Amino acid sequence: MGVLRDHPELALFFCLAAGYLVGKLRVGPITLGGICGTLIVSLLLGTRHISVDDDVKTVFFALFIFSLGYLAGPQFFANLNRKSLRFFTLCLIELVCVLGIAYGLAKAFDLDVGTAAGILAGAATESAVVGTATEAIGKLDDLTAEQISQYQGHVATAYTVCYLFGLITIVLFTSQIMPMLLRINLADASRELWEKMRGGHGRLESDEREALPGTVGRTYLVTLADGRTVGELESALGGRITVEGVKRGSRLLTPSPGLELTLSDLIQVVGLRSAIIEAGREIGPETPAVPGLGTPLAAGQVAVTEKETIGASIDRLVRRHPEFRKDGVYITDVLRNDQHLPASGETVLARGDVLTLVGARGGLNRLVAKLGAVVKNDATDFIYLGFGIVAGSLLGQIVVRFGDIPMSLGTGGGCLISGLVFGWFRSRSQTFGAFPPQAATTLKDMGLAVFIACTGLAAGPQAWPLLIGAIAGQQCSTPAITSITQVAQSSVPLLGYTITYTLSNFLLPLTGPILVGVLGA
Repeated sequence: MGVLRDHPELALFFCLAAGYLVGKLRVGPITLGGICGTLIVSLLLGTRHISVDDDVKTVFFALFIFSLGYLAGPQFFANLNRKSLRFFTLCLIELVCVLGIAYGLAKAFDLDVGTAAGILAGAATESAVVGTATEAIGKLDDLTAEQISQYQGHVATAYTVCYLFGLITIVLFTSQIMPMLLRINLADASRELWEKMRGGHGRLESDEREALPGTVGRTYLVTLADGRTVGELESALGGRITVEGVKRGSRLLTPSPGLELTLSDLIQVVGLRSAIIEAGREIGPETPAVPGLGTPLAAGQVAVTEKETIGASIDRLVRRHPEFRKDGVYITDVLRNDQHLPASGETVLARGDVLTLVGARGGLNRLVAKLGAVVKNDATDFIYLGFGIVAGSLLGQIVVRFGDIPMSLGTGGGCLISGLVFGWFRSRSQTFGAFPPQAATTLKDMGLAVFIACTGLAAGPQAWPLLIGAIAGQQCSTPAITSITQVAQSSVPLLGYTITYTLSNFLLPLTGPILVGVLGA
C-alpha cells in the first residue's frame, strides 16, 4: 500500500484495471460494468488514505462530458422535431420520477445533499450524475470545506449502494418483464425491424463482410455485342453499367462512347450487381480476370452540403448528375451520424450525410467537387477539440442568481453543451474538427473511469461508517445501529442505515410467503 500511496498514478490505473475486471463478473444476465467496478475498487483503496489530486478529476471529467456531448450532438439536434416528441416524454417521466423519489427520501429521512444526490445517480444508473452533483456541492456557499468533502464522499457511497438495485431492476424490466407484457419475442421483433429499415438486408456483425457486394466488376468476351459501340451498350443497359476497359488482342483500347466492339474483344464492365448479371446477356460469356484489364476502382467519402441534394432521394440525385452514369460512379453506402442507411434509390438525403462513392478516380473526383466536400476523419483535430473544451469550461463559470440562490452549469454542464454544439456543427460539413468515433469513445470511457476512480479514492475513508450502518439497516436491527452510533460517537452511520432499513422492511416480509410457496411445492 505504501507504493500506491507514494505513487498515485499507480493507484489510479490499478483502480481502472481491477475495477473493469470486477465489472466483468456476471450473475445471470447482470454484470456490474467497468464503471461500477472501478468505483468499488477505488472506495476500498481509498480507505487506506490513497488519493489523487482533484485537478486530475476535473480534467478527465471535462474530457468525458465533452466527448459524450460531441458524439450525441448530431442526433440530439436532428431529433428536435415533432416525431421525436414521444421520446422526450419518456425522458421527462424519468426526470420527474428520479428527482421526486430522491427529494422525497431526502425529506423523509433528513438525508444530506450528498447522500440524496448519490441515491439519484445510483437509482438512475447514471454515472455522470456523480460528477455533476459532486461539482455542484463544491459550489455551495453555506458549507464548510469539511462538510463539502464529507458530502462529496456521500455521493459516491450512496451511488454504489443504490446502483446495484437500479441496475438489477432496469435489466430485468426491459429484457424480461416488458417483452412478456407486450407478448413479443424481442430477438425476432428486433430482427424484423432492422431488416425493414435496411430494405430487406440483414445486419452484418463486426467480423462479417457482404458475400454479394452491391458494386462489382466483371470481364466478358464479346460475341453478342459484336458491332455495337460502347455508348450503345451502356444505353441498352439503362446507364447502370460502365465499360472501364477494352482489350483487343494484345492492345488496350480507351473505352470511349464511339468505340465499336468487335468479335473476341475482352471488356471490363463495372456496375451494380443486378445490372452486371444482365450485361452478360447483351455482351457474351463471362471470362476469368484478364491481365492488364483490371482497372482499379477508387472509393471516397463525401459529406452532403450541396443545397439541391439536401432532401432529395438518391434516384433524384443520380438523375440530376449525369456523371454518375457517364463516369461509372455508384453510391454504395449512406452514413447518417453513426447509422448506416441503405443506399437504395428511395433513401432521402440530409445535410451532413456521408456518401461512400465507388468508381473510376477521375469521375469520382468530379462528383465529389459538385456534391460536397471530402470527409476528413482520419486524425483528431486537437485545435477544435481544445477550443471546444475551453468554451465549455468558460460557459460553466457563468453564475446566474435567482434571488439568493446562485446557479451555474459548472464544468460538467458547460462542456456537455459545448460538446453538443461542436459535434453538431462539425456534422454539417465534416471538413474540419475531426474527432474519430473510436477516439471520442476512448476519451469518453477513460475520462469517466478516471473521474470515478478519483472520486472513489477521495470518498474511501468515509465509506466504512456508511457501509457498517447499511449492514445494520439491512438486518432491520435497531439495537445494532444504536450500538454503532455509540461506538462511532457520531450519527454518520445512520445515513447508510436509513436507506437499507426502509428497503429491507419492505422486501424481507415478502421472503416468508416465497419460502413457504417454494417448500410447499
